[in-house]
Amino acid sequence: MNETRILGICISNRVKNAIPIQDLLTKYGCSIKTRLGLHEASDNTCSPTGLIIIELTGDLNEQMKLENELLKIDGVEVQKMVFNN
Repeated sequence: MNETRILGICISNRVKNAIPIQDLLTKYGCSIKTRLGLHEASDNTCSPTGLIIIELTGDLNEQMKLENELLKIDGVEVQKMVFNN
């Protein structure tokens, strides 16, 4: 059975957490099939919060390591969706 795993990563302080999160996403880049970053931005403002949605691929152990390391970052919430195809 195939499985599709999606992580939603909510970041409460993008300025503080951008570098450690980007470092992890780079470290586990071979486990990331799709990545989408969202935050509120306009000419006058840039939101301090953000949301990253990633579709995972490859080794399940590597996927779990990424999720666990993200959860160690203060101000980061991770939600997971698993679809059995």
